Amino acid sequence: MNHSPAIIVRSVAVMVLILLPTMTFGTEPISYDDPLESWNRRVSKLNDTLDNYALKPMAKAYNFVTPGPVQTLVSNFFSNLGELRNIASAGFQLKGQDALVSSGRFIINSTAGILGLIDVATPIGLDKRYSDFGLAFANWGVPSGPYIVLPLLGPNTVRSGVGLIPDALTNPLNYHDSGQDRWIAGSIHLINSRAQLLDIENLIIGDHYTFFRDTYLQRREYLITGQQPEDDF
Repeated sequence: MNHSPAIIVRSVAVMVLILLPTMTFGTEPISYDDPLESWNRRVSKLNDTLDNYALKPMAKAYNFVTPGPVQTLVSNFFSNLGELRNIASAGFQLKGQDALVSSGRFIINSTAGILGLIDVATPIGLDKRYSDFGLAFANWGVPSGPYIVLPLLGPNTVRSGVGLIPDALTNPLNYHDSGQDRWIAGSIHLINSRAQLLDIENLIIGDHYTFFRDTYLQRREYLITGQQPEDDF
C-alpha cells in the first residue's frame, strides 16, 4: 500500500464537512420517493442489458467451474475486508461496541482464519455487524434523498450513493500499487457476488424495476431502523 490511514481519516472528514449543513443529529428514515423514475428505468434497462450479456454469463460459468466450498472461501475473504468499512462506519457513529466486535472479527479472521478465508469469528460468538457510510449518514440525520439507480452500481438513494465514496476509501484493495491486481480482485469479487444471486432470481415477481426498488428500500429501512417493514419482500 502506498497510502497511509490518515488519508482515509482526512477524506471522511471532508465528507462530513460537506454533509454537515444537512445533518439534524437524529436518525433519518429512508425515503420511498421516486421522482427520477424515468431516468432510473432507463439506467436499470442499461444495467440489465450489461448483466444479461456480460456479468450473468460469466457468473454462470464461474458457478459451473468453481466448487461451492471455494466460492465460500472467496466470499469470506472479501467479507473480511469489508470489516474495515464496518469498523470505520461504526466508529463514525460512535458505536463503540460494534466497532470493537468488527475489529475483533477482522483480527481473528485475518489470522486464525487465514487472511479471512475461513470465518472463525462467527462460531465463537462474534457475529457480523454490517454497517456502511450511507447508514452512518442516516443515523446522523442526513436526509435520504430520492431513490436513484446508478450506472453499473445499481439501486441507491442519494444518501447511500454519497456513502459509497468513503466506503471505497476503506477498501484496502484500492491502495494496492498494481492497478492490474486491483482490477482482477474487483472482477473476482463482482463475479463471485453475482454467482450467489443466481439461485434467487426466481423470487422476482411482477415488474422488475418496482421489485428491485422496493426490495432495496425496505432492506435499507430495516438496516436503519431495525424494524421489519410491513410490506416485506
